Amino acid sequence: MDEINFTYIDKQKELDELCEQLQDQTEIALDSEADNLHHFETKLCLLQMRFNGSIALLDVTADLNLDRFWELLSELHLIMHGSDFDLRLFHEFCGFTAKSIFDSMLASQLLGIKRIGLAALLEENFKVKIPKDSQKSDWSQRPLTPKMLKYAATDVLYLHDLRDKLMARIDDKQRGEWLRQRCDNQIRIAKTGFPRSDENSWRIARSDRLDERGQAGVYELWYWRQNLAKRLDRPPFKILGNDYIITLAEGISEGNWEYVFESLPMGIQRRSRQGLTDALKRGVSRDVKTLPQRPPRPDRRAPLSQQELDRQDAIKGHRDKLAKEYGIDPTLIATRSQVAQLARDPNDTSGFLDWQKEQLEPCLAPLRG
Repeated sequence: MDEINFTYIDKQKELDELCEQLQDQTEIALDSEADNLHHFETKLCLLQMRFNGSIALLDVTADLNLDRFWELLSELHLIMHGSDFDLRLFHEFCGFTAKSIFDSMLASQLLGIKRIGLAALLEENFKVKIPKDSQKSDWSQRPLTPKMLKYAATDVLYLHDLRDKLMARIDDKQRGEWLRQRCDNQIRIAKTGFPRSDENSWRIARSDRLDERGQAGVYELWYWRQNLAKRLDRPPFKILGNDYIITLAEGISEGNWEYVFESLPMGIQRRSRQGLTDALKRGVSRDVKTLPQRPPRPDRRAPLSQQELDRQDAIKGHRDKLAKEYGIDPTLIATRSQVAQLARDPNDTSGFLDWQKEQLEPCLAPLRG
């Protein structure tokens, strides 16, 4: 890949100049780098922008007044890829809400493209290969290396051209309105931010399959991991992975956790000095009646009746037929849970986008009788 020119901004004067340029723009290619692989809390570290053929890398960890920048950005159309995480992060960082977006990942899905990662799309459309060695870098470190800066700049280098190529295909298939609705929905969803932890956050995948003693083990191990991760400022998964938590909890349930512990990699065993074995012992002795009780799901319903199962089959068949004709994933039209929702009540289209309702209406109308 040829040398990429960009401006690195970490001074207020430079940021003020950037804002002056943004005042004349209507759209901008945008990406970000965050550090959720090296620290306990996710941090926004860098913003990458491309407009008027120029690339700017904004260091948001620097001592800068970003108010004017975010205000200007909220007035621009954003060209992004995989915007969900970025938009949620921006909202939590400063309450930012985008005016409008084009998301090349959402567009690719509506075109039935199988490999929708940015690197795959750039290789397919521009014969460009992006090195992945900076993907998991510590973006909170300063100074950033030349390799990391080049990687960051590449993320926005082709977004305008990629947008044009994908939109030509979207327009050819007359799916522009579908894409607009999906992008607008992405903006709405982002305003909810990231899920918050609560007293049941320890209930990781597969923990509900364990007996009470095993769940007590999960509870103790999860909180030990969280507290240690916060103290060391490391991501929890780098302290102890969920699979290991389940494995150890199964050992607690079966009464042989010492044997299970000794079979774990030595790197994990060494953490016994940091309280892992104490957490295991607490799991063994904890009164299971003191575990937080999962509140009943407000949407918990009885199994589908035979009539509803028949409706479900009809809706699913209609959806799958359309998806095959369009060459897209069926869940883009309706997810499994949405199909069940309509099977219970064909009038209940809450949560559906208008284009999805239109596609399903020919099947739903007869079911309402």
